[in-house]
Amino acid sequence: MGSVLFDRIALIGIGLIGSSIARDIKDAGLARDVVISTRSPETLKRAEELELGTAYTISAAEAVRDADLVIISVPVGASGSVAEQIAPNLKPGAIVTDVGSTKASVIAQMAPHMPDSVHFIPGHPLAGTEKSGPDAGFSGLFRDRWCIFTPLADTDPDALARLKAFWEQLGSRIDEMDAEHHDKVLAIVSHLPHIIAYNIVGTADDLGTVTESEVIKYSASGFRDFTRLAASDPTMWRDVCLHNKDAILEMLARFSEDLAYLQRAIRWGEGDKLFELFTRTRAIRRSIVEAGQDVDAPDFGRHTLDAKK
Repeated sequence: MGSVLFDRIALIGIGLIGSSIARDIKDAGLARDVVISTRSPETLKRAEELELGTAYTISAAEAVRDADLVIISVPVGASGSVAEQIAPNLKPGAIVTDVGSTKASVIAQMAPHMPDSVHFIPGHPLAGTEKSGPDAGFSGLFRDRWCIFTPLADTDPDALARLKAFWEQLGSRIDEMDAEHHDKVLAIVSHLPHIIAYNIVGTADDLGTVTESEVIKYSASGFRDFTRLAASDPTMWRDVCLHNKDAILEMLARFSEDLAYLQRAIRWGEGDKLFELFTRTRAIRRSIVEAGQDVDAPDFGRHTLDAKK
């Protein structure tokens, strides 16, 4: 058990990330009260049935009243609207943070609404699954995963230290970078892979082949792993594309150039170039395992038989 870090925490949005945070707060005893808010009455009711908090409200503005920490877990396109709603009720000295996958856009949307009396510290836990909704969350989602902060120039060091301590209690590793750098890094390690996955699965669907039994039957050969990424929340990924447009377009351009190089190598039978590329990329996989970001186990680190139990 941890110690109480905040008397009252408000969670705005209770999908995969928000509900996982709620479970960890409860398990570690990190707050005396946890107020949960979401726009959907059905989702809010489900959060209450799961006993994820101590109070529940449709109103984000009501949820943040007297909260010492406010965590906004909504699609990045809704960040500005939420900030505007909650601003009048924010407690002086409160810490306001988010979990969005893009940071420059979130800052541009939220910062203008934040009162000078609160500490706005943008954040991004690099954790998740393709599932969504309050039932998708689970304790330990953030353990040994990175949480990146992109603090503003005038961020209070003590407030940042308190927020870091909170995420460390959830098991996260902490890093800091500026928002623009964050968005470029995430464009290549997260956003581009998802876009490619959506495109590959969409191409198969357009061709009509995805409905043929062979595609499903033999999907373990690689197609399956793209479908996992392509099953991610469409609202969230629509907003990511729209709100990290420049970085994503830059990475897509680089990817297209490299794909053309690979296409030429295949066309002209340049086996040495193919072998060199495949060897280099195999080393990246080993580096990820060595960094503790995946395990070197069969089935891409997933234990299929255990999951079926």
